[in-house]
Amino acid sequence: MKEEVREFVIAQLQDMNYDTEGIDDDTTLGPAGVDLESLALADLSVRVEDRFGVRFSDDESEQLALMTVGEFTAEVAGRVAQQV
Repeated sequence: MKEEVREFVIAQLQDMNYDTEGIDDDTTLGPAGVDLESLALADLSVRVEDRFGVRFSDDESEQLALMTVGEFTAEVAGRVAQQV
């Protein structure tokens, strides 16, 4: 599941016109990494919520920005697994 989530996240970043070359599991979503601004992070979160049926609270946005791509995909995969 984690790989499926990762591929989806990368595809969505490309769709949002972010350069995904060189992005790996250690790349942060926020500054010094993908550099998603809060609106873009919210957009990505909504896309992930719609695709995988998970939810992120508004309070989690700062925490998500500090996550790496690997941590984010693991978090999403973990939430999906809890729903089953």
